[in-house]
Amino acid sequence: MSTAPANWYPDPQNPGYLRYWNGNEWTGDSVPDPAAHIPAQPPPRVPPPAKVPIFGTRAYAKRQSQDLTEALAEIQRLRAALASFGGLEVAELQRYREQLAAQITAEQAHLDSVRTQVINTQEEQVLQEIGIYRYRHPLSDVVAYRARLDQLQGDIKSAAARDGGAIEASQSWQVNGSAAQGRKMIREYSKLMLRAYNAEADNLVRSLKPYKIDTALERLDRLATTIERLGETMKLRVTPWYHQLRRRELELTSDYLEKLARQKEAERDERDRLREERKAQQEIEREQQRLEKQHQQYASALAALEAAGNTDSARGRDLQDKLADLEQKRTALANRAGNLRVGHVYVVSNIGAFGENMVQIGMTRRLDPDDRISDLNNSSVPFKYDVHAMHFDLDAAGIEEELHRRLAHKRVNLVNSRREFFRVTPAEVREPMQELAGELLVFTEFPEAEDYRRSLEAARRTNQQ
Repeated sequence: MSTAPANWYPDPQNPGYLRYWNGNEWTGDSVPDPAAHIPAQPPPRVPPPAKVPIFGTRAYAKRQSQDLTEALAEIQRLRAALASFGGLEVAELQRYREQLAAQITAEQAHLDSVRTQVINTQEEQVLQEIGIYRYRHPLSDVVAYRARLDQLQGDIKSAAARDGGAIEASQSWQVNGSAAQGRKMIREYSKLMLRAYNAEADNLVRSLKPYKIDTALERLDRLATTIERLGETMKLRVTPWYHQLRRRELELTSDYLEKLARQKEAERDERDRLREERKAQQEIEREQQRLEKQHQQYASALAALEAAGNTDSARGRDLQDKLADLEQKRTALANRAGNLRVGHVYVVSNIGAFGENMVQIGMTRRLDPDDRISDLNNSSVPFKYDVHAMHFDLDAAGIEEELHRRLAHKRVNLVNSRREFFRVTPAEVREPMQELAGELLVFTEFPEAEDYRRSLEAARRTNQQ
């Protein structure tokens, strides 16, 4: 049986364990008594209950520092205990060394975690002092922009966190003859100015509209100039490099918002196109069913006449003519259903809504093109459209595309080509349309605009009363 190491004595409060006497007092260190042949199990270290401080506060930082110190002390104690047990039996010693080594590994992992939290907390505290917070950026959910935004925000944080990266100021400023107080004052004013600058930059990003990018950049430039003017005495200003980072953030956000708006507009127009195509397809299917039903009726009647031997009668010849006519219609309808370029090109205007010098040039595959005009005459416009031309053609889509190309310099919406409005009069459309489609049977140059003109007359009489 081995003897206990020096200064280790039986623990009266914990039988089977030894307690360390440092010459003046009992310490809190205890280990299993080898003489008792008790499996080596170090007593668990139970941390005292404590109130959990709020993340980001000074109490939280202080608690982290205490955890760091306690973890270091525990590791040192465990290593000392591991080194002191040379007199235990080999099996017990090996088992005890493994347990201590596992506990040291766990404590080391805890120490590394505490160190990481301390570093992150200090970084967040520095960034918050100068007005850089984590907020939901408009580009956060866009995969194509995610990497660029992460890199840009990383550069912004790095510049803001280090001295001279975001704010420049005089280094020879003194307060009451004290250079130390002067440096303190410079640091405080630098944080104040940078906080105001970052708050305005973040607000511009969050509220940015694509068409306001120039105004937003101008406001940010004006703010940087104002800070430089107010800090002229201390030679304080936002560094040009940091200012360019915040400008690039605005430009990147504007680029995304512009593309997003165009994408949504294109999707909306595509839904309208598909809705129009479905309506046209449904009309064609209904017409095919109607023609098929008539064909069956005429074929049954003709078969009855043939059975009676009256095929050459006037009734029989009439049925044969009707069947031939139906067959032609069925063939033409089938060809139209398979050809997406067949349809009507229309030219319409609405002077009550858009003025006298604006027309809409479009194309519809509907069997009855007036149904398309009825769709345009919905509650989104105050007056009905006037139809100037409605021309059927096997290549109506080609005629529409060429008219749009020739009048491109007169297009109203230069961003979305699906908006088919042009600043021209109906008379200006007639000549290029005749060149493309041939002689037009009907073309009305002057809009009737009945509701609009009656409304003007009613308003005139009301003003006279």
